[in-house]
Amino acid sequence: MDNKLNAFITIIEKPASGIPIAIKDNICTKNIKTTAASNVLKDFIPTYSATIIERLEAAGYSVIGKTNLDAFAHGSSTENSDFGVTHNPHDFDCLPGGSSGGSAAAVGAGLVDFALGTETAGSIRQPAAWCGVVGLKPTYGYVSRFGVIAMASSMDCPGPITKTATDAAKILEIISGHDPLDATSLNVPPYKFCKLKIENLKIGVPSSYLKIVTPEILEKFNQVLEVYKKLGHEIVEIEMMDPSISIAVYTILQRAEVSSNLSRYDGIRYGGPRTVFNQENERRILTGTYVLAAGSYDQYYLKAQKVRTLIINDFDEQFKNVDIIMAPTTPTTALPIGSSTDDPMFGENADQLVEPSSLAGVPGISIPCGFIGKLPVGFQIIGPHLSENLIINTAILYEDNANNRI
Repeated sequence: MDNKLNAFITIIEKPASGIPIAIKDNICTKNIKTTAASNVLKDFIPTYSATIIERLEAAGYSVIGKTNLDAFAHGSSTENSDFGVTHNPHDFDCLPGGSSGGSAAAVGAGLVDFALGTETAGSIRQPAAWCGVVGLKPTYGYVSRFGVIAMASSMDCPGPITKTATDAAKILEIISGHDPLDATSLNVPPYKFCKLKIENLKIGVPSSYLKIVTPEILEKFNQVLEVYKKLGHEIVEIEMMDPSISIAVYTILQRAEVSSNLSRYDGIRYGGPRTVFNQENERRILTGTYVLAAGSYDQYYLKAQKVRTLIINDFDEQFKNVDIIMAPTTPTTALPIGSSTDDPMFGENADQLVEPSSLAGVPGISIPCGFIGKLPVGFQIIGPHLSENLIINTAILYEDNANNRI
């Protein structure tokens, strides 16, 4: 099956006994090749494992393979991999999303029940929606980044991709919690799933998010809202900042952090020469270097940071009046292979409904909610900081009550 999907870059021929789990190939695994899907690191074998890998192995999970992604996680299609495009398990002519497309495709195809991805601005939830699986982006800092190849350090967030919300909770219990090796790690205990009796929720639905989705996606999302209405929850239309604003903010900040993080790949200490970076990597490095330059810093980078603060404040204000925010995960279903190759803003547009919450550092989960034709659709539940138990229980409520469950 994977010969057709190309979900894996490396498959472990003789994995250790345990519960099989697939790992996005930008997460370091001791003595197992970790490429970030880039020829720069095509022969890189780490001498240590990421904290989250150590925790999973200690809990009885076994890495069976490293999954494909956009090189250095630069993209939202898994078409920007130096190891070939990954295909959508529901339609091989379509993209799986990205950058955690290999992990989402592997779970969607039934090759594994559990996988790890990373999200900087949608890279867990968007491919989960396109591949018909569950994707959980935890609160920023709740899961250690130590051993994760950095893209944008102020946003990068590892998380699970699974078949159900309950399975996502199981993985989060293992990988979350404080890590002294990560300076941005929250000083909080690990997540512990607790079954909640979800009653009388006030669910905020941002009207600005609904304006940019296709009519078919909107119809599916309205069916989701009906499930919650019938269960007695209140749906409230809310006004939030236009998600397109996050595209501009993310584009500037992510590329600025990329230009810094990728400067370590100089071809001397480890990895290949910088001439091996692909076009998208080079584009982001150059753009990031420009916005950090003396003549551009105030105009672009500093202004973007100020607008990011406004986005964070927007979420904080909304959560004073609603318990959770609910919206479609993506504006469209999976797009055809080739869609991203000549569009430098493909990822930002595909991710614009999940970018704001990533910039704000709040948790979100994408849940399958049916199909349009043969392509899956997902909706997302966003909560305040460290509200993982609330959003997971709310997701389980939908899984238990929806007739159109995948």
